[in-house]
Amino acid sequence: LFKRYQRSEQAFDLALMEMVIQGVSTRKVAEITKKLCGTTFSKSTVSALCSNLDDQVLDFNRRPLTQGYAFVYADAILFKVHRGHVVTSNSLLVAIGIDPSGRREVLGFDIGDSESKASWMDFFSELKQRGLTNVDMFVSDAHCGLKDAITTQFQGSLWQRCQFHFSNDCTSILALKDRKEVANRLKDLFNAPTYDQAVERRDQLVKDWQTEFPKVVKKLENSFDELMVIYQLPEELRKRLRTNNTIERVNQEIRRRDRVIRIFPNDLSVLRLMGALLIEQNEKWAAGPRYLNMTVYHGIEKDDNSEEAGMLKLVK
Repeated sequence: LFKRYQRSEQAFDLALMEMVIQGVSTRKVAEITKKLCGTTFSKSTVSALCSNLDDQVLDFNRRPLTQGYAFVYADAILFKVHRGHVVTSNSLLVAIGIDPSGRREVLGFDIGDSESKASWMDFFSELKQRGLTNVDMFVSDAHCGLKDAITTQFQGSLWQRCQFHFSNDCTSILALKDRKEVANRLKDLFNAPTYDQAVERRDQLVKDWQTEFPKVVKKLENSFDELMVIYQLPEELRKRLRTNNTIERVNQEIRRRDRVIRIFPNDLSVLRLMGALLIEQNEKWAAGPRYLNMTVYHGIEKDDNSEEAGMLKLVK
């Protein structure tokens, strides 16, 4: 009977933690348990139960990265956190890799400053110590400091600027009436079947927009090479590696939880809750279908004389 009681108690604790992970506020959890069990659990009690996740999150975030990851997505998600009597904004840095089978895997996460090169350097340094090497391509938005950190920590790796975020950056500076046209034309550019055709479409956009949208033209000319790195890869791989959308979908779930909490009491609470969510997502990916056809990738010719063995041989 005692063992049965222990198992039921553990199951109940897990149920409480799962409700919080799924985005139910601690106040609502307390209300639910009152209705179901006739017992009131204070917000502090629920929070204390959730602290049991700390060891699991820490172990996951320290595990060795032994498989090898040719492609890595990186992004930062802003949160509001209490620091004493002041509420500040901070970021959860996240990296997601593609393993040799073509499945996605959460490589790691940490609290840092998304605009700071130092934060990204520390984050990547930790990933390298755990075994992340020979990354062929990073995909990310143009966070200040992120590109510089990639260049420093992973010399020889390519960097693909997220085309989706670039398009949003361009349309955000335009009048509402012009946004759809510009977005559609940029989409047509990004869907060009070859690099040469992409250059032709870019040149036409520059000609058409030089007078009407000069700021968009300047952005496009300055960022074109960063946006077109994807043409180094076979066509079958380009669609899912030209944007950071795989992290953006995870961000949507994270934001849903963030809207419930709004302001986290400290950095540890961010790592605890969002780490548990990322671990859960990682388990779904591990059991699900592959994201990329890595058979195509493994057939690419490699450059053995590159700065890091295994880098893609650049081809026009």
